[in-house]
Amino acid sequence: QCPQDTRGLYLPISTNAAVGQSKNEKISGKRDPNQELEAQLWIEAVTGERFPPGVPYELALRDGIILCKLMNSLMPGCISRINTSGGDYKLMDNINQFQKACIRYGVPDVDLFQTVDLFDQKNIATVTMTIYAIGRTTYKHPEWRGPCLGPKPSEENKREWTEQQLRAGEGVIGLQAGTNKGATQAGQNFGASRKILLGK
Repeated sequence: QCPQDTRGLYLPISTNAAVGQSKNEKISGKRDPNQELEAQLWIEAVTGERFPPGVPYELALRDGIILCKLMNSLMPGCISRINTSGGDYKLMDNINQFQKACIRYGVPDVDLFQTVDLFDQKNIATVTMTIYAIGRTTYKHPEWRGPCLGPKPSEENKREWTEQQLRAGEGVIGLQAGTNKGATQAGQNFGASRKILLGK
């Protein structure tokens, strides 16, 4: 039943389910199955272990065990104890240890997902983006001889200029400014008086 408002329109009793559904659809719409598969294959290549057969990507990663093994493969011994059993708190601790290891490895903290994104499956797309960020960071570790994931990040190309070079550039008009050839004040009459003669 929908209550009737004063203008004769029927209003739904609760729209929360519909709003939540569209939000979940939007979040799942961000997921890219190809990227998830690439991330999974990369993790399997790095760790030497396969994901559990028949288990969806997000559920295989949910307890943080695979992610901890990934970081231990990239940076041996960085996570000393991986919780393989216990309640939710212990499994969420795996994710927390993984995130700390990522930062020590050099992954920018802005690229890390939040624990609820994975554990409560709020935003699996950000989990995949974190895995890609780890893959990009491997390029910065020359000791890593295994596979990398994603494109190589750009490197800074710092330039040093002498004082003379800087002064020489001051007199140059850039191409974006156009040209100064033929620029004169001819035809300008701003501020000049003007006589208006009325014919008789």
